[in-house]
Amino acid sequence: MFLEFVDLLRDLWSPFNVFRYLTFRAAYATITALLICFFFGGWTIRRLRSLQIAETIREDGPATHQAKAGTPTMGGLLIVVAITVPVLLWGDLSNKMVIAALLGTVYMGVLGWLDDLLKLRGNKGGLPGRIKLLFQGLFGFVLALWMVNDGYFGEMATSTTVPFLKAVDFDWGYLYVPLAMTLFAGTTNAVNLADGLDGLAVGLCAFCFFAFAALAYLSGNAIYSDYLDIFFLRGAGELAIFSMAAAGACLGFLWYNCHPAEVFMGDTGSMALGGALASMALLIKQELLLGIIGGVFLVEALSVLIQVGVYRRTGRRVFRMAPIHHHFEQLGWSESKVVIRFWIVGALLALLSISTLKIR
Repeated sequence: MFLEFVDLLRDLWSPFNVFRYLTFRAAYATITALLICFFFGGWTIRRLRSLQIAETIREDGPATHQAKAGTPTMGGLLIVVAITVPVLLWGDLSNKMVIAALLGTVYMGVLGWLDDLLKLRGNKGGLPGRIKLLFQGLFGFVLALWMVNDGYFGEMATSTTVPFLKAVDFDWGYLYVPLAMTLFAGTTNAVNLADGLDGLAVGLCAFCFFAFAALAYLSGNAIYSDYLDIFFLRGAGELAIFSMAAAGACLGFLWYNCHPAEVFMGDTGSMALGGALASMALLIKQELLLGIIGGVFLVEALSVLIQVGVYRRTGRRVFRMAPIHHHFEQLGWSESKVVIRFWIVGALLALLSISTLKIR
């Protein structure tokens, strides 16, 4: 919004020209998201509590989690607002990639909200699994079709950068649409699975978004992208504003979600954040690198798949409990220790993902 009036503002006072700088707007998008969470977090918690929108804890979960029953949930609504408002204020709304990323976040947030709503109304399972996967993949389908047919990405539309390898990219061809669908469904569910300990998922997402902000900035800069031999995507730098707003929203929500959590984000938040991560990976052509940036989420999802698959075949469990963060709880680690150690791994993976550009 500010970008549209920058010429008028600059005429009134020349220092307003700073609004043109991408780094300035990215920084203030982060600050705006943080302030939204700080100012409206307490009100959101009180409102959710007054509406009796509270978390129910599954009986087969760790016994120590039963005390969390009754904690307000669906706080992901605050995350969606804290991402959307800064992007509208500081982003370039004529940029198609920014709009696509924002739509992916809001769409997934709405889907998660419906899932949470059904659970609150007595349907413990929420949306049926197949219906949820269908609608999760639907946005990936639409986004991939737009990328292929709009011409905005040109010949790069169906290609992806291969981590660690210089001047090597892989063209998915007709498989790009199924890839996008799988990426959206897999990422949103992986973030949702990781959202089982106070602050775990939202803290990990913050590291991911900081990494994606750096990658988006480099991809949108002709000089840096040429030096690093990655795809140059005109306008991709604006996605750094979106990603920094998402990082700020995560940190702001973490203020209330850290142990002991005052509010949970629910599927509303986890699906919105998963949609944002998947959108970023697709739009800056780093689909494979998402597996490194979000490596902890990948391990969380794989632990569930392995546990279920092995149990169905042999009747035995690989882990004491899945997702894997519960396995470490069963080993005697405190909740805070599991979360902080997973954060450390997430931070290292985010740094590793950025280092792959130079390794190439």
